[in-house]
Amino acid sequence: MKHFVVFSVALLTAGIALAQKAEVIDGIAALVNNDVVTISQVRELVGARERSLRQIYSGNELRSKLEEVRLAAIKDLIDRQLILQEFKKLQEKGASIPDYVIDDRVQTIIREEFGGDRSAFIRTLQAQGYTLTRFKEIEREKIVVQAMRQSKVSNDFVISPTQIQAYYNKNKMSYATPEQVKLRMIVIREENSSDVASTDKQGIAKEIRDKIAGGAEFDRMAQMYSEDTNTQEVGGDWGWIERGTLNEQLTSVAFSLRPGEVSPVVQIGGTYYILMIEAKKNATVKPISDVRDEIERNLIQQERMKAQERWLDTLRQKAYIKILS
Repeated sequence: MKHFVVFSVALLTAGIALAQKAEVIDGIAALVNNDVVTISQVRELVGARERSLRQIYSGNELRSKLEEVRLAAIKDLIDRQLILQEFKKLQEKGASIPDYVIDDRVQTIIREEFGGDRSAFIRTLQAQGYTLTRFKEIEREKIVVQAMRQSKVSNDFVISPTQIQAYYNKNKMSYATPEQVKLRMIVIREENSSDVASTDKQGIAKEIRDKIAGGAEFDRMAQMYSEDTNTQEVGGDWGWIERGTLNEQLTSVAFSLRPGEVSPVVQIGGTYYILMIEAKKNATVKPISDVRDEIERNLIQQERMKAQERWLDTLRQKAYIKILS
């Protein structure tokens, strides 16, 4: 439960520029007309992302990545502030967000994230240094930003068959299911028994292969002899695999077999493999008729995002914006 409120408060607070200079106690990241974006807002927005980057990168590469995410966060906060400023103009004409909308949002959070325990919700807010009044203000501004974005985009986008076909052609691989085989495999390793000579381990593998060829059940042989601890108990069952699941040599063998066929003993270094393919699925691509509605929804969403970006761009062009950090 606490994770939700920490995330919600951090994300939403990061989107609110402080209008009163008395509140700006940690430095200014950007000026947006008569409002500011604070450094703490940027930190709150990128904190989790920065921690992930520090685990992956170091040195100059890390500095470059951190600069990139911080700049993106500042630009996002600038856009949010521009939207809030635009709503203030509408408020002067009578626009408002009714209190019951905010109350409903808070009640939903309490019900879904705190099991209806209002006291636990309040305690969590207090632990994070927020009052209920402040949290409601944050929720109100989030609703404003969302509503303003939606209000600037029409719902009458028309996607032509040509657009759908072009999208399908460009993204056909995302609708493809690659070739797959249902694999069982027995693994015999020399290093697991130092007292047994290499030729004996190879001989054991060949003997197992001969028993299978003579009618022994592959899964039973795997349970008895395979040294792959991950699959031994399930009879060497690897389930459905794609190309790339195994190394190049084993992949070549696996996908060359017919359903029901067992491979010869395959030696790679000091390990011997016996493969059996139980079934095979050819690569397929969903026909456009199956994904037409999905593609149309994707294209409409893209058009909505473009329309929102055009609206935001007009706000940016009319505004005084200066990034300081």
